[in-house]
Amino acid sequence: METYDVIVLGLGGIGTATACELARRGRRVLGIEQFDVGHNRGSSHGETRIIRKAYYEHPDYVPLLRRAYERWYELEQQSGQRLFVECGVLSLGPADSDVVAGVLASAAEHALLVEQYRPAELSHRFPQFRIDDAWQGVLERDAGLLFVERCVSAHAEQARRYGAELHEREEVLGWRADERHVEVVTKRARYAAERLVITAGAWATRLLAGIGVPFSVMRQVAMWFAVSLPERFRRDRFPCYCADTPAGFFYGFPMLDPLGVKVARHYGAAELQDPTAVDWQIHPADETPLREFLAARLPGVDGAATRGSVCMYTLTPDRHFVIDLHPQHANVAVAGGFSGHGFKFASVVGEILADLSEGGATALPIEMFRAGRFASYGRSNTL
Repeated sequence: METYDVIVLGLGGIGTATACELARRGRRVLGIEQFDVGHNRGSSHGETRIIRKAYYEHPDYVPLLRRAYERWYELEQQSGQRLFVECGVLSLGPADSDVVAGVLASAAEHALLVEQYRPAELSHRFPQFRIDDAWQGVLERDAGLLFVERCVSAHAEQARRYGAELHEREEVLGWRADERHVEVVTKRARYAAERLVITAGAWATRLLAGIGVPFSVMRQVAMWFAVSLPERFRRDRFPCYCADTPAGFFYGFPMLDPLGVKVARHYGAAELQDPTAVDWQIHPADETPLREFLAARLPGVDGAATRGSVCMYTLTPDRHFVIDLHPQHANVAVAGGFSGHGFKFASVVGEILADLSEGGATALPIEMFRAGRFASYGRSNTL
């Protein structure tokens, strides 16, 4: 049986960042992925993800975001790839909406530079949008987008350069741990290590069933649409956006290629217990809410649908992350439940998980992500 310092289960955005950081620190690392690295059957694909510091979800995320920005810039230098494009993020909605009020609260608490716009100013500054009289907008200029597949690939390539061994197309059947070592069983082999890190995405519903967190899975669809006046949607004129509307929360990106603009709805679908229950096909009904949003708010995005992408959210009940040590095994670090807004943190979560794996603690603030907050939910253990 082959032996390593650390085994990482799951090589999506979080797992590749973790394997990279551990290998950079000189650990003998094995990463295991049931699909190919960079696959499209999880949560780390679909071309782009928004990244922003003025975090409406909770001000306590902001220190982690500051560190995440630093680590993404470092990865760009190491890989020689452009991973992060600063094109701004515009948050839209009523003044008392979770999005607008939350962005302003985080900006105020952490002295972040944002620009606030009233309805008439919004319409003048961003004529692409049809603005309600009750809407306000908050623009964060140093926010933007990450190229998600490039980020995963860059972390994986760097991990290998540091000496990590990454196994693809190898399904994990289970794991067990005692005080001194861990053992992982796959369809191919058995492996042993001193420590284990589980970053299994939606498969946390299986591999982390023993930590007392009621994970669920949600199918999400993003689509690309052609536009009638492409010059209006260039990234120097049209930022990423988040819009809190009566029909739901929608977000989108500037036009980056001939496919047009990418648009998606955040949440709003059924919660599932099993990732294998997700339907990976695009259906006409997936387009309907996006078309209705565009007709109401972005009338210039009226062309044909040119692409669709299905991904999965892995959810916790409070929609905040889980980043912690396993409650029964101090040599097992876990991360999951990124709830559709976690990819931007991958660079710093990899660092946090390396800290937890090596020393059982981290200097970075993760108290709000402890698994114990769901202690009332009991579930069975692993193998």
